[in-house]
This record gives sequence, structure tokens and C-alpha cells, in this order.
Amino acid sequence: MRFVQVIDCKTERFDDMDRLMDEWVEQTKGSRTATHSLIGKDRSDGAHYVEIVEFPSYEDAVANSKLPETDRIFQEMVALCDETPTFIDLDVVRDEQLNQRLSRRFFHEIAVGGNLDAIDEVFAVDYADHDIAKEEETVIGSGSLRDDLIGWRAAFDFSFDLDRQICEGDDVVTLWTWTGTHKGDFMGIPPTGRQCIMTGTTIFRFKGGRIQEGWWHEDLMGLMRQLGAVD
Repeated sequence: MRFVQVIDCKTERFDDMDRLMDEWVEQTKGSRTATHSLIGKDRSDGAHYVEIVEFPSYEDAVANSKLPETDRIFQEMVALCDETPTFIDLDVVRDEQLNQRLSRRFFHEIAVGGNLDAIDEVFAVDYADHDIAKEEETVIGSGSLRDDLIGWRAAFDFSFDLDRQICEGDDVVTLWTWTGTHKGDFMGIPPTGRQCIMTGTTIFRFKGGRIQEGWWHEDLMGLMRQLGAVD
């Protein structure tokens, strides 16, 4: 589960603190586990700042705090503050923007880009896949998704255009247009070299920062017609 730490502090020496943060970023390059950080300034109090630091998990945050550079920078940061900073530790239980970003990551980085190792970062181990094109109504396990992508990437050079995305609660709905060039065997059809277009809709349901379930609706019959497999 993703983890966020909120650091609340007051200082009249923000420029010095800002340089300190730049120093920490440089010195922890390649070892820090924080994935995102931002600092906000209180509009009603110019000496009041709030830093929000994001980590993949609480365990990653603990590992980050144990870095010698982190401890040193923290001690220097406290010295710059008017009073001891306060910390709020938060487990992220819902983030619709992140869900949309992870959904896009699947289409662009994993499916098209071929970074199949990222499947374990984006999908739950017990991911449940529902696809009208498959004989089995539901397939459990992210490994089956990996196998599907290996097959599609061997059969086509393809890209996705994400025509529209709708986020509501834990669900992200993506309407997409797929364009591919048939270069390898596909469902028993030898390569034709034809360029094909297929439209479809995918619904991803998220849980704990990963895709837990997916529903696929694609115009597979139209694709088969374009490949000359059916009239």
C-alpha cells in the first residue's frame, strides 16, 4: 500500500531549507525510495510550510529514513525550523489520479513499450481477468496477462490511442483504438502484413494501489475480418 508522509514546519529560512532539500536529492540519488515530493506554502502565514513525500509503501519510507544522508539532512532541517516539525503518516486508501496514471502505464509502457516486468508493479498477483474473447469466463493471475501480451506482441506491431478515460471510485474505464501491423501467427492465421484497426473498452478495478480486476470488450470479429479470416 502506498504511503505518504506530511511534514509540517515553520521557518523564516526557507531558501536555506530549499537548498538543503536539493542537496538531499543529489546525495540520495539511486538509493532513496521516495517517489514524489512537493512543498506548499501557507497563504496566510509566510513562514508555514508543508512538505508531502510519497513512497511506494511504509516499508520503503522506513528504509528511506535509515539512509545516513536522510538522518543528517533531517537534523539540519530541524535546526532551520522555528520549532520542531510535526509528522503525519498516511496510508493511501484511494487516489483516482494515480489509478488513471497506472491504467495509462499499462497501455503505453507495458503493452506497447514491452516492459513486461512492470506487470508486477501495476497488477495484483491474484488479478482477475475477464475477456469476452476467451473461452474461460475469468482467468486468475497476472501471469496470464503476461502470456497474452507476449502473444499479441509476437503477432503484431501495435499502438494504442486512448480515446477517453472515465474515473469513478476504484474504477477506470478506457475507450481505446488499437492499430497494428500483422507480422506473426495470430490464432492460426499466418502473417499477412496488413494494417488493422480495432476499437474496444477496458475497465480496470483498483485495490491497494494495484489493478485487481479487468474487463475487456474488443471488436475481435472486426479484426478477424480485416485479416481475411472471416467474410
